[in-house]
Amino acid sequence: MEGNDMPADSPADGQAGGPKGERIAKWLARAGIASRRDAEKLVAEGQVALNGTVVDSPATFVGPEDRVTVAGKPVGAPERTRLFRYHKPPGLVTTHKDPEGRRTVFEELPAGLPRLVSVGRLDLNSEGLLLLTNDGALSRRLELPQNAWVRRYRARVHGRVDERALADLARGVTVEGVAYGPIEAGLDSRQGTNAWLTVSLQEGKNREVRRVLQHLGLTVTRLIRTAYGPFTLGPLPRGAVEEVNAKVLREQLGLDAPPRVLRGVERARAAAAARAGAEEERPAAPKPEAVQRSRPAKPPRARNATEQFRSPWGAVVQGPDAADQPQGPGGGRRRAEYASRARPGPEPSRARPGQEPGRSRAGEEPGRPRGGEEDGRPRGRGKPR
Repeated sequence: MEGNDMPADSPADGQAGGPKGERIAKWLARAGIASRRDAEKLVAEGQVALNGTVVDSPATFVGPEDRVTVAGKPVGAPERTRLFRYHKPPGLVTTHKDPEGRRTVFEELPAGLPRLVSVGRLDLNSEGLLLLTNDGALSRRLELPQNAWVRRYRARVHGRVDERALADLARGVTVEGVAYGPIEAGLDSRQGTNAWLTVSLQEGKNREVRRVLQHLGLTVTRLIRTAYGPFTLGPLPRGAVEEVNAKVLREQLGLDAPPRVLRGVERARAAAAARAGAEEERPAAPKPEAVQRSRPAKPPRARNATEQFRSPWGAVVQGPDAADQPQGPGGGRRRAEYASRARPGPEPSRARPGQEPGRSRAGEEPGRPRGGEEDGRPRGRGKPR
């Protein structure tokens, strides 16, 4: 890569926290006291004590219940692992101390941040995304080529661009005895002898992009790293720092980071949802005794006058067994008797005084058509005109 993907303050692959704990120099580095190398110097100077006893070896392990002091001042336990995105501007060295006195990345960071180490490096004149963390072990883990994380760059070059030569980089290339793995490079735009390229690689050896493009006859005049694995530069302003949230750490790195703190509207919504859930789980209050002893609802009435045999509960009473159906309050026998009385029959004759019952006028039998209707012709009162 442009820069070196080896750690800036290389945390050794010492024993991680296990049954014995963590090496004291590494523990002090994670606690933000000093770098691992400076912590070893503090141990050699006798300024570090463990449980009241001066530590004389950097191989001493610190457990969860141990008490550590530096120069007589207690040191708190290391905080949780944190990761930051930083937009490095050109002109800064990726180191904590520069023997030549040049400005460093860590001197230009905003105030209030914990002690951080970089994930790899960017050269003095390179710019773009630089990952920072307070955990040296995580820094080393993210730098390993076994992760197969893609580092993506935008390079402005001067010279004649041969697109076929760029495509051949996908098979790897050897420059001055150093073998480089597959590199994906493509032409984005060209204006005269200047061009913009997109370069993607996985190894990230020291000054890899510049050396490979120089091998093709191209001089890099500007180099910007835009992505490191799943983390991108995005619209982050130059010189700004932004912390990666806990959800991304869990999903991308599998770290046991605490959940994000809810604020404002999100916190109010979460509280309302919790109250609603508690109300649903609460058992329903028993009904008052007066309500329990109230009379049942009245049965539905018949929908029209023709439904004479419909019981109050909606069942139709038909046949000779209607009187034996105990449906509804009051029994079915009384309703059946009422229905039998209400059943329509032949209309009773209305005989005049002195007329025999069952006889109509002029001695006609009931139900028999009167004269003039036997042959199907209607009876008229007068002669047809």
